[in-house]
Amino acid sequence: MNLPKRDGLHGRYYLIHKPDTAPEVLAEADLCIMDVLDGTARENRSGYPTVVRNHNGTPFLPSQLLERYLSRQPLKGFPYDDAVAFCDALRRLVGWNEIDHTLDKYIEKYVQKRYFVEGEKDNYFSCYPPCTVAPELCPEDVDESLLRFVCYAAVCHTVYGISCESVTTKHLLGLVSQLRPDIVKELKNNGSGKLPPDIQKRKTKHMTASANDAFAVVRITARDCSEGCCAEALEYLCVVLEQPDFPRSYSVEFRGPEKIYLPVPGLPKKGVNQFFACAVRYPRLHGLIEQYARLAMREDEWYNNLNDEYCAMPGTFAVFALGMEGLEPKRLRLVCDYLDLCDDEHSSLQEKFIHAFFKKFGFLRQTMPVLLHGVRSMQSLSPAKEFGSLIANDESLDALLEIKSRLADYLPEEDEDDEEAKDFLWRDTLWAIWGKASENGGGKVVKAAPDELKEKYRQVFKTVRSKKEMDKAQ
Repeated sequence: MNLPKRDGLHGRYYLIHKPDTAPEVLAEADLCIMDVLDGTARENRSGYPTVVRNHNGTPFLPSQLLERYLSRQPLKGFPYDDAVAFCDALRRLVGWNEIDHTLDKYIEKYVQKRYFVEGEKDNYFSCYPPCTVAPELCPEDVDESLLRFVCYAAVCHTVYGISCESVTTKHLLGLVSQLRPDIVKELKNNGSGKLPPDIQKRKTKHMTASANDAFAVVRITARDCSEGCCAEALEYLCVVLEQPDFPRSYSVEFRGPEKIYLPVPGLPKKGVNQFFACAVRYPRLHGLIEQYARLAMREDEWYNNLNDEYCAMPGTFAVFALGMEGLEPKRLRLVCDYLDLCDDEHSSLQEKFIHAFFKKFGFLRQTMPVLLHGVRSMQSLSPAKEFGSLIANDESLDALLEIKSRLADYLPEEDEDDEEAKDFLWRDTLWAIWGKASENGGGKVVKAAPDELKEKYRQVFKTVRSKKEMDKAQ
């Protein structure tokens, strides 16, 4: 096969968007599109960027393949099923983030700018301009299948994109709702239709439940809060999250007759809090609660109905429920795994749990790992006012000194031998216990300590450099 020299970055692929692209290259691109559809195309991530190869081995950018495919589809009588089949196949091959931008630009050009008048953005931070239906638009000019394709893209942003892509979902559905509100209403009622019917909606003698992948929400209404009811609800939540087409950021909306909440002051009194407070009362359900937590926990994903200071990773309330039940190693491991996944820039709800956890169980050899993982889970873990007195005993100070000797276990592998990294971690750990009193070598803490504990306090603070010294060393 005689093809010209590759003209992509570092000669890694062929460009196909130029007007002078060789016909032989375009033919190979069309062959690659067919191979994507029949499953014989192969992706290659060994270098940058990711490319897709047809069965002849000819490489192309996935975004350009999608652009070429969509540009050749009619806007009147748009082939919805075929377009969705191609997008799904390409997404499975290379991932959503390789095609989302191209899909959005296509919709912007052929739907937003064609059917709407764009206004000025409200402010600099607005992602999209306000759009109103073009006054000259005739209803017969609007292609229903093309609008359904916009809804498909909106759902994909929710299901496969990161949590902030919900803004794009809202914008796209807002466009469709101005032209065909019935299509969006159908999505609200039934989702995309990809979920099996018995998962999309379920009704038992204990509860009614529904899952909507288009709007990323699970709703459960319980008639009672018995063990049987909680078991059914937990099993349902797990089955929903096992579906590959259900979003990883979502809302859990629970309604039940018992208004009880987890024993962690400051948590939002939402239905998901209420549900796990009810479920954790039954020891036989603890395995199911952990199963849900493991399925739910994902870095950079969120409960969509918790905002601002209450933002939390899915699985948060399940973890908190089990964490407050006892010190079994399996539970402590779950808590630490959860803390490792927390977003240290945006999530702070774990601080409320850590305060309640140590007030209940104290500073022990078993609980110290939770403190270290908690310190690393956020930018500054503040102490509870009781911490200074709770740790003022031989057992707790010995546990603190023991973990001080193992700081490398709580650092990334590349920092295990970095003394400066250990210094920073230990300084943050002491701050999480004593706050401002831990500064300047903990002089105030040591001075106020009982005589019989002073030496252990000195060892706790012994080799820790002050913040001023650490900043100077940098």
